[in-house]
This record gives sequence, C-alpha cells and structure tokens, in this order.
Amino acid sequence: MCLKRGGRLTPLRRRVLTLLLESPEPAKAYDLLDKLGSTGAAKPPSVYRSLEFLLEMGLAHRIESLNAFVACGHWDHGHAAVFLICDRCGSAGELHPDNALRVLKSEVSSVGFEMRNAVIEIRGLCAACAKAA
Repeated sequence: MCLKRGGRLTPLRRRVLTLLLESPEPAKAYDLLDKLGSTGAAKPPSVYRSLEFLLEMGLAHRIESLNAFVACGHWDHGHAAVFLICDRCGSAGELHPDNALRVLKSEVSSVGFEMRNAVIEIRGLCAACAKAA
C-alpha cells in the first residue's frame, strides 16, 4: 500500500498501526514492542521508525505528556487535534473543534509563525469516570 509522499505501509508499520487502532488507551513504544512479540523486525529502533512514519503520514498522533501514541481518528483534519485525557482510566478521546482551530491558526499566523501541526491536551475525567465519581 502506498501513501502520500511515496511512503509504504510495510508489514511492521501496518502491525504497529493495527496495535494503535486496537489499543483502548494511548500506547507507549515499548508496550507496542511487547505486543509485537518475537517478530524478527520488532526491535526498538524499527518500532520508533514505524511510529515516526505513521506520524508523518497523518495516521497517528503523539501525546507528549504521556510519551505515548494513538491512531488518528480523523485523517482529513489537517493534523490539528485536541485530546481529552482521563486522569483516572487513561483513555484519550480526540476532538477537532473547527472554529477553535481556525481562531488558533489565525492567531498563530498573525505573529508570522507558520504552523505545521497542533496537538492540544486537556486533562480531567472522561464521562464514564466522572459519572462513577
């Protein structure tokens, strides 16, 4: 499978993406490595290269504060996202508030900064955890 800018979704990249899609919470690189098991190509550098590829292709996001990765739930959003991170269960929901992102882009442009992507993290309790509290 070929992607934008000539990238190839190799078997290892496809497996890493599948693991991200199946994960109920953001996944750390070494957790992915453990899940890949004894696959010959599953070494830390190759997992990190696979994650970098998925980030570059817009198929995943990195949540900096958790040092973890999630599959991108909205591939057509221009790579700006807001993550709602639950402090209790560890889940991370993805939002794309178009109006807020337009305002952010406008503010950023007004100071001459060229934005490539934006990831905003909001911490708190998800609906299920807030209800249980």
